[in-house]
Amino acid sequence: MNSDPDIAIIGAGAAGIGAARRLAGGGFSVSILEALPRLGGRAWTYETPVAAVDLGCGWLHSADRNPWTRIAEEKGFVVDRGPTAWGEQFRDLGFPKAEREAAGRAFARWSERISTTPPVSDRASDALDPDSPWIAYLQALSGYISGDELEHISAMDYAAYNMASTGCNWRVPTGYGTVISSSLPAGIELHLATPIEALTFEGRRIALRTSSGTLRPRAAICTVSTNVLAGDSTIWPSVLDPWRDAAARLPLGSNEKLFLEIVGDSPFAPESYVIGDAHDPATGAYYIRPFGSQVIECFLGGAGARAIAADGSDAGFARAIDQLAELFGSSVRRCLRPLVASDWSGTASIGGAYSHALPGQVDARSALARPFDDRLFFAGEATHTTDFSTAHGAYGSGVRAAEQAIAALAPNLR
Repeated sequence: MNSDPDIAIIGAGAAGIGAARRLAGGGFSVSILEALPRLGGRAWTYETPVAAVDLGCGWLHSADRNPWTRIAEEKGFVVDRGPTAWGEQFRDLGFPKAEREAAGRAFARWSERISTTPPVSDRASDALDPDSPWIAYLQALSGYISGDELEHISAMDYAAYNMASTGCNWRVPTGYGTVISSSLPAGIELHLATPIEALTFEGRRIALRTSSGTLRPRAAICTVSTNVLAGDSTIWPSVLDPWRDAAARLPLGSNEKLFLEIVGDSPFAPESYVIGDAHDPATGAYYIRPFGSQVIECFLGGAGARAIAADGSDAGFARAIDQLAELFGSSVRRCLRPLVASDWSGTASIGGAYSHALPGQVDARSALARPFDDRLFFAGEATHTTDFSTAHGAYGSGVRAAEQAIAALAPNLR
């Protein structure tokens, strides 16, 4: 372990890799410390015997301006620009077209109120029509989008993301996580399975204590999740309390994925989609046979994801199969097998999915992104004011923090 690099990056997810790519070749010695035994953070393509599946981020959101699109293609990955099945309902099962259109109108009206006449409370739920029959559906969407119920979401925060999004969503057949984890540049000293136990300041150096030794860089870029920064698994100096307070106002939501293997003959068509129960805020959303694979992805947010944390993945698989059997018929039970499940809330070095600002706390993103003493810089999706909750937002924040570190250290090299 290099005991005194110029710059240390804490975390090797999309933000840390983005920072490393910006710093590469710039004349600085750079080390990355990552708590997990792998690269990628919340981007993780997991190889199953059936197919490679993304347990974390899986869609190139705002893909027409997403830097990972360019990086993927430069590295030789295929980017699929074709249409997707999201928003459809295979054969209208359990959710007829008329109901989908009514639910869509309810979502559109809520979105318009958020953007044009946001509630004074900044609580996204206060923009709901209390008489709408689609509140449970909107809560399910909030779980998918933000990882929590609308009562806990800042309307201004949501509107900022919505206005910046291009609505263009593409995919990488070999996995988004594969693209991100394969993008660390050469010349970066990497330490996996090396969580930070404590961060302190020693003169003009930063001391990063780990079980493998202590790194003393001149500057550091911190990309840990908001739940880790606000939590107690790492010892942080009291001077960072304002940053930890900002992180606490940007908690990670709850999102998990379950993957089912399809065995034998089945009624499941490639590239199709169903929502399990549009009147259940904890419902799963099922993307069926992506790229023709014999896999079904169940995406859970908010209450549905919290149920996984509380009851375990076995109960989650059973509920997913129940929902699919309700739509496709009980005979599908014989051809569905649990394959793999994520556990982001139970991953100690992350602690959840992606950040959302609590009502009235939209300013916390800018507060978290501020440098400390021109030697500790903060990155991660939560520090991006419009592209939070995405891998491209994390990447952009890493580039921004790297440029701040370069500006701070470069005069000292002259």
